[in-house]
Amino acid sequence: MKKVTIGSNLNISKICFGTSALGNMPDTYGYEVDPFQAEETIQAILNSSINFMDTSRNYGMGRSEKLIGNVLKKVGGKPADFVLATKIDRDMSTDILDAESAKRSFDESITALGTEKIDILHLHDPEHCHNISDVTESGGALDTLFNLKDQGLVKLVGLAMGNIELMEKIIPNWPFDVLINHNRYTLLNRQADNLFDLAYEKGIKIFNAAPFCGGVLAKGSERSNRLVYQEVTKKDLLPIVEIEKICANFHIPLGAAALQFSLRDKRISSTIIGITKKERIDQTLDWAKTPIPEEAWSKLLSLPYSTEDPEAGRAYKLG
Repeated sequence: MKKVTIGSNLNISKICFGTSALGNMPDTYGYEVDPFQAEETIQAILNSSINFMDTSRNYGMGRSEKLIGNVLKKVGGKPADFVLATKIDRDMSTDILDAESAKRSFDESITALGTEKIDILHLHDPEHCHNISDVTESGGALDTLFNLKDQGLVKLVGLAMGNIELMEKIIPNWPFDVLINHNRYTLLNRQADNLFDLAYEKGIKIFNAAPFCGGVLAKGSERSNRLVYQEVTKKDLLPIVEIEKICANFHIPLGAAALQFSLRDKRISSTIIGITKKERIDQTLDWAKTPIPEEAWSKLLSLPYSTEDPEAGRAYKLG
């Protein structure tokens, strides 16, 4: 797996495995994940050619980080060449994300993960916070994030969220190393296109998350009716059916097209995808190297796509 250098000395694979579903979030993904299966998958990731894993304090209300910490303890700690990213999260009981809650979130993360330092730390989902000024004001959560970097506790810092409008307001005012945006640069949606241009020009490394739109662009429209974490109608799935037709004509797995759409973009340093079974690792690597002819790309990229917020109508419930 090809790697890219970010910061001064972090080499990350072009694919990153996300661990939100491993924390068991049935309200988001529509299914349960057994803890044994989750730890088995994490172990397999550590043994794979993918050296980059992403988690968060609030994935599964802390379960994702705890499971990762359990596995790291079993293997004697995080491998030296493995890159682990997590996120500062709001207090989930109050939705407050101020300096105090940001510091507490970080302390909880390093305790759960069993590490003294974090390779990459993002501030997460400020659009869901009680008061955005708690995040952006002097001495607020963002100042806390950058202070952790100044103290040497974090190598790189970033912003991870969905809302493009708010992200475009925050990004120009802070010296972020990296960013994550999810579900907004896919075969179905290009809302993040201008944001990615802005970040790329500023030298901010981009991690594009959820190229499968919550799973349907990996499973297919016959096996899933969930689009961006919501159940949808057959009419809503028609754009996916058109993608599937092109993939079928060229004998291309749907997941390969969805993944490589992100991998082939020069602005994107790594693409974050979620997995819940160790078997998905080899499948992902196969999809990454599946030959896709230019004629197929020409047809896929000529299809209509949305530039609207894919989560605008979502009944948001984290869990």
